[in-house]
Amino acid sequence: MPAIMTESDRMVGHHLLETGVVVPFRLLEHEILPAPDQAEFGVRLKLKFEPEDDDEDIEDIVEWGTFGFLFILAVLSFADARPRESSALDYRETDELTVSDFLACLSFRRGALELRADYIRGRRMKTDIAIRSDGSVTLTTIGRGKAPFHWLDRIQGKKAIRVIDCE
Repeated sequence: MPAIMTESDRMVGHHLLETGVVVPFRLLEHEILPAPDQAEFGVRLKLKFEPEDDDEDIEDIVEWGTFGFLFILAVLSFADARPRESSALDYRETDELTVSDFLACLSFRRGALELRADYIRGRRMKTDIAIRSDGSVTLTTIGRGKAPFHWLDRIQGKKAIRVIDCE
């Protein structure tokens, strides 16, 4: 059964999304993580929050932007996630990630705020994100293909490339 969001949850979620989309960042490096099954390869992206002007400090961006940035990546991961094997029993196409789901995946480990999402209501997310106080971000997925690159493009407002039929 899909999660039911209250109006308060929806308002908090919208605020987090609005914050997440304005966090300035850049991709520093990426790595494809091999797996025994070629379709299950992983991706590790290293990002860095980056001030857009000299008046802003990275620590300030971390303070106001971390929760929103984590939330928007979690929402995009959830939206793209599909069931695998028996998890299909819990999967609902119209389900949404709730603020409660998001909070349940958060922890503070080794000096970083981390989101670790495995399966949520039938969706195989396999997404880990860590943000450190210096503005460095590590985004790791398993079996999600190159979806994390698309999530970052969407956050930055880039449109996906599509083939247009001219006939």
